[in-house]
Amino acid sequence: MNMDQVRFNLKPLYQRWQIDFRQAKATAIYPEGYLHQHHPYILIEYTDGEKKGQTDIVNYDYLINATGPKLNFEATEGLGPDNYTHSVCSADHADSTWKSLQAILLRMEKGEKMKIVIGTGHPTATCQGAAFEYALNVAYEINQRGLSKFAEITWLSNEYELGDFGMGGAFIRRNGYITSAKVFSESILAEYGIRWITRAGVTKIEPDTIHYETLDGVMHTLDFDFAMLIPAFSGVGMKAYNESGELMTDKIFAPNGFMKVDADYSGKSFEEWGVDDWPTTYQNPLYHNIFAAGIAFAPPHQISKPFKSPRGTLITPAPPRTGMPSGVIGKIVAQNLVDTIQSGKESVKHKASMGKMGAACIISAGFHLLRGNAATLTVYPIVPDWEKYPQWGRNINYTVGKAGLAGHWIKLFMHYLFLYKAKGKPFWWLLPE
Repeated sequence: MNMDQVRFNLKPLYQRWQIDFRQAKATAIYPEGYLHQHHPYILIEYTDGEKKGQTDIVNYDYLINATGPKLNFEATEGLGPDNYTHSVCSADHADSTWKSLQAILLRMEKGEKMKIVIGTGHPTATCQGAAFEYALNVAYEINQRGLSKFAEITWLSNEYELGDFGMGGAFIRRNGYITSAKVFSESILAEYGIRWITRAGVTKIEPDTIHYETLDGVMHTLDFDFAMLIPAFSGVGMKAYNESGELMTDKIFAPNGFMKVDADYSGKSFEEWGVDDWPTTYQNPLYHNIFAAGIAFAPPHQISKPFKSPRGTLITPAPPRTGMPSGVIGKIVAQNLVDTIQSGKESVKHKASMGKMGAACIISAGFHLLRGNAATLTVYPIVPDWEKYPQWGRNINYTVGKAGLAGHWIKLFMHYLFLYKAKGKPFWWLLPE
């Protein structure tokens, strides 16, 4: 797909909906106001147009933080498109990465053997699903060109086992029997001729070498000609100030920069946590008119069991919140605000805990109606509930894995439905998250 197939201009859409759209980034929150501004407001910096670089204030009665993450490439030396690896985390990144991959394919066509590494670029990176899908697409492109003998593709991940995906893995129902996401994922990578390295935390990237540590504390290197590694995510770096102008960022945001919500941040051990520790309304506990939706909220703990190497390095995926969870969370936050405004009193009756929410993920390879393939995985709930489902941690009737062409068609169908909904076209609200 080209760039215009995956993005559209926001300004005309917001004008149609009578929304005051600012192409800007929020830099600070003043939930109590400050100086001559006695109303809560945020400080913004324009990023485009005539006002680019200028600052402004925007007053609010209710604030929804839905920024998504900062792509924290700096957390790993040498990582990212400004350094030695590629990214698919934005449309611009993906476009640039595709052009670089084409150069690699040309070298392979001339008989050169290429080492390709795809996976996670930090010991605590999340979004393994996106990297996994990209690995399959690269393998598909190579196979279609008959260049497999010139490619050595390696999946490099901080997962304890394949199929963890930051959710602690899963037991899934597949074709009438129950297996693990580990076996499911291994079979898919094997089918595409991809070798894998897990329990690996990338520490440094050099022009043609990846340095990583494994959970046993051993340092390794991996040579590459082309690498796409997902960075660590963090909050976008907003600060918060009280009415006296004193910094209070730590009261609203967790150390990783994500916003605190109605979750349990008491620091329980991994063995002590439960699904009730996860937020349900995504309302900030200190300021009830502030909410955080999607990736912007701070998870209370890991979903995957945290492991540390003998060197003290935490090597484990952070909890994922992309896709369906972000959509559902955004919807219930909006519904609660509508109820609050219409009733004139605070209402948070709509709830969406990731411990009671399902999600579907379709990892598709190729762009052809007859030759494509997809691995479809559904889990319910996202955060396993071992008390309610003591055998599998999830409802095995709704936690399912399948692979084949049908999922590939569904992925293409979902792409167009998603854009249809995002553009607010007629009856968009009938489409589920």
